[in-house]
This record gives sequence, structure tokens and C-alpha cells, in this order.
Amino acid sequence: MIEPRPLPGTLSTRETSDREFAFTVADFERVRKLIYQHAGISLSPAKQDMVYSRLARRLRATGLKTFADYLALLEKGDRDEWEKFVNSLTTNLTSFFREPHHFPILAEFLKKHQHRSPIKIWCSASSTGEEPYSIAMTVVETFGSFDTPVSIMASDLDTNVLATAQKGVYPLERVDKLSAERVKRFFLRGTGTQEGQVCARPELRRMITFQRINLLEPNWPVRGPLDVIFCRNVMIYFDKPTQYKILSRFAPLMHEQGLLFAGHSESFLHAADLFRSQGKTVYELARRSR
Repeated sequence: MIEPRPLPGTLSTRETSDREFAFTVADFERVRKLIYQHAGISLSPAKQDMVYSRLARRLRATGLKTFADYLALLEKGDRDEWEKFVNSLTTNLTSFFREPHHFPILAEFLKKHQHRSPIKIWCSASSTGEEPYSIAMTVVETFGSFDTPVSIMASDLDTNVLATAQKGVYPLERVDKLSAERVKRFFLRGTGTQEGQVCARPELRRMITFQRINLLEPNWPVRGPLDVIFCRNVMIYFDKPTQYKILSRFAPLMHEQGLLFAGHSESFLHAADLFRSQGKTVYELARRSR
């Protein structure tokens, strides 16, 4: 039996029959347009099911019955719902010392420039905090103390993950891959109702300032010169023009000798006039003096 083709602007019967809410191609395209305009995130057509499942929760929460009504609410400028919309569609996959080859490079940089005060680091996509805490742990291990000349700012677009990062509380399995020495030095184990969890020690948390920043917003509350920028595994969600726009704003914020760390699947060859590779997804300013 040949299945009938869906009408333009709708999904197939198979795709929609078991869904709570109707979700048309037009709805999906409106979502793609809104998240791109607001957050620079370029959603591929393959993300259609993901978008439906995440935003269906928002329809239930708001009591709305159609995606058209929900998207109209956003387009009217509901600021609270905008925040929840963006939080729903951002992906926050992270772990402690993810892409571990970067941290010895950071340690060597810190040793080389330890005379600077402060050494300023911006973690621009901090997610739930594992990355900035990994940076802070590297700083402590490099200087042998929690009292260091390093200033760390961590930011993210998603307010939910920032709240988790600020608390610094994680399930015990999140630190499974850390050495016993690191866990003992940098975390407190929960007891009683907190059993099965760990919390970053207060002295580690105090090393980091957390702040919400949308990389697409025209004004960032960031002051240079920055010695190090971590912008890992976020550029993959932006198209090349948006990537270039962000990189062109990073460059003037950076110290002449500064480093930019990118994710393993990210390449900035299209911005060779701004940054040049040092290998291992680490970049320096293209016009840096030797």
C-alpha cells in the first residue's frame, strides 16, 4: 500500500497521529527563525522531533493548545516565556575536564604569565558549571593555592544551568572520572538527605563569578584585556556568519598574548584574519606580535 504524501506545511500522518499537539512544518520553521534571531542557534531539519518534545512541555505549562498560539505568545514579547523557550532548546552536554588536553595547555599558560595580576579568564558557555570548575581546579593546582592572581567569569545563555553551576552540587557519579585526590581536595560529600551528591568547596566556588550572557546581544558586560577565553562546543550551533560575528567581538577583548579554546569539532579557518590555530583546537590572535 502506498501512503499518501502529506500536504505542504504539514507533517505526515505517521509523525503526528500519536502526538498530543499538532506540529506543522510551518510551526517548526517559525521556531527555527525565532531561536536563530534571538540566540543565533541554527537548528537543522533533523531536530524537528527534539523541538516538538521540548516545546510540548511549554504548551502544557502555559495551558495553550496549539503551537501557533504558543509562538504568538513569544512574538508578542513575553519575556518570561522567552527565557523558558531558549532554555528548552539549548543543549547542555558537559563533564569535568572534558577534552582534557586543553587543561595542561592552560596550566602552562598560567605559569608563563603568572606575573600578571589579574589573569582574566572567560568561560563563555559554562553550562551546568563543570567547565569553569575544571578551569578553577587547574588554576589551584598550578598555583598550589586557592588564593591566586586569576579572575574567572563564567556565563551562559540558559538561566537554569547557571543556577546549577552557582550551587555547584552534582550527583556523585559526575565526579567518578576524577582522581580521588581531586575529589577530596575540591568537593564535599553530602550526608543525610544530600547523600549521593557532592558540592564544590566554597573556596572553589568563590573563584568564579557566574553571569547570564547571550553571545548575540549587542553589549556584553565583559571588560578586557582577557588572557583566556573558553568557547567550547557552542559555535557548532551557529552558522558561519554568526560564528565570525562572535569571533570578531572576541578579538578586541583579548590580550595580545591570549588564548582562545574551542571544541574538538569546531574550526575557525573561516576567521583566519582574526585567529590562527596553535593546534589542538587552541587559537591565538592572527595579528599577535611574535
